[in-house]
Amino acid sequence: MSRSDALLHNVFVYGSFQEPDIVNIMLERIPEIISVTLPGFKRFRLKGRLYPCVVPSEAGEVHGKVLMGLTDKELASLDAVEGNEYERVTVEVVRTDNSEKFTVKTYLWINKDDPDMYGEWDFEEWKRLHMPKFMKTIKQIIELHKNPHQGKGLDDYTQIIHENLGDAPSS
Repeated sequence: MSRSDALLHNVFVYGSFQEPDIVNIMLERIPEIISVTLPGFKRFRLKGRLYPCVVPSEAGEVHGKVLMGLTDKELASLDAVEGNEYERVTVEVVRTDNSEKFTVKTYLWINKDDPDMYGEWDFEEWKRLHMPKFMKTIKQIIELHKNPHQGKGLDDYTQIIHENLGDAPSS
């Protein structure tokens, strides 16, 4: 493995980031994308929000994609969009095409007992009903992230997500 390969990240995505058009907005490219399953976790809807969350669940499994070969800068863009309600962790996924297991990064919902979690999040429903609004919001966050002189950080990005894609948090 070359030195530059060691700096690349593979990231499991399970919600709106499965959509190549969204990935292209965030990363300004579409990386290699692999279909996988994440065992030991469950994906939920969040009341009043257009995006899902994933939390540990012994009997659960989440189908999603892995974005392969992301740079540190691209990973920072994902961090910005995920905001401060998710924690980036390392997990093991299983490829759907050949059952190979490998470790990747993903974003878990910090509040594992959140009363707003309910039911299974539906990717196809999200694409039909919410994708345009989501794309507009992601573009806004990425533009702010690209211009750090504006003094915006994770709390600001999370506020933008709440304002545009769900209920604004109470202060």
